[in-house]
Order: sequence, then structure tokens, then C-alpha cells
Amino acid sequence: MTPAEQSAAARKICALAPIVPVIVVKELGHAAPLARALVAGGLPALEVTLRTPCALDAIRAMSEVEGGVVGAGTLITPADVKAAKAAGAKFGVSPGATERLVKACEDEGLPLLPGAVTASEVMRAMEWGFDVLKFFPAATSGGAPAIKALGGPLPQISFCPTGGISLQNANDYLSLPNVLCAGGSWVAPNDKVENGDWAGIEALAREAAALPR
Repeated sequence: MTPAEQSAAARKICALAPIVPVIVVKELGHAAPLARALVAGGLPALEVTLRTPCALDAIRAMSEVEGGVVGAGTLITPADVKAAKAAGAKFGVSPGATERLVKACEDEGLPLLPGAVTASEVMRAMEWGFDVLKFFPAATSGGAPAIKALGGPLPQISFCPTGGISLQNANDYLSLPNVLCAGGSWVAPNDKVENGDWAGIEALAREAAALPR
């Protein structure tokens, strides 16, 4: 799968909802009910970060939830890519991009949303064939004004900003023509997950799914 084909797939996934939940699963038992709540609330694309020991098993469990499109976040190495694909991930997300990571996603056929925040990083990704990128960390890298500014010289690139995005500032990003969707963790807060408040999480998802873009 070429980078251009990966970006085409990523664009379709980003079109599913205005917000992609960025999820940290600490207990495997939370995975399936959390996915069901988010999907029921209108957020089918789910990014499970590879930051906990049970993350890969969580991807497996969430992948069985009807209507969900589960991806793996925090892909850093080719080994991460292989493990994520084997666990059933339908897409991958990385905070940055390296040649080895890009090659691994080509070899594994895993659509990658690579990270880039500077013009040079964006142009390097363009040379590889990507036109849909993650903008991370968004809030500390200039936020919505920075993405808007990149749209001037690089209008062919679309972004999914992540990092420091909340219900309060999401519209600042989603209103930009070069933003397809945004990643956010507020729709799956740790306290609600730990308490099994799936109805509360579904309500947060519905609120996020209704954001205009």
C-alpha cells in the first residue's frame, strides 16, 4: 500500500466523524464496552494508543464491536506496525514520521496518519506521497493559527490535529478548510472509564459527533 493509497484510506476514515477518540486502555475489560459507547454515540473511528501493556489486546477486542473502525496510535517502530496490523488495526497513527516507519506501513498494508507540524516535515511527507497528516502536538505547536498558515503554501495537505483539543476549542480547528477531523481524549475521560459510566461516555460522544465542520 503506497503512501498515496494510505492517505486516501485515511481521508475516508477521517470523514466518518469530526472527532477521533484518542484512547488509553488500562484494563482490557474496559475495551469492548468503551468502544460500544463511543460507536453508539456516533464516533466510529477509534485510536487506541500503544501506551499500555493491554493495548494490542484492546485493539483486538474493540475490533469485534460492530460499526467500529479501530486504529493503533503511537506507532514508533516497524515492530509496532506489525503488531498493530496483527491485532486487527485498520489504520495507524504516529506522532512523527521516519523512513523505516513509512516502509513498514507500505509492507504491512496499514494506512498511516503520520505526524508533521513544520513546513519541512509536511513537505517531506508530501515527497513520500502523503496528503493527509496528523498535526501533533497541536496546542503547543501553534494550534489552529499554525494549521491555517500552512494551508497557504500547502493547500493540498489535510490535517487531523491532536493534542490539547477539547470541546471548547474544537471548532477553532474543525472550521479550517484543511482540517478533516480532530483527535481528542475528552470523550473517554479516565474517571468515567474507571467507573464504567458508558452512558456518560456515549453522551460525550454524541456531543462531539454533533460538532460542525
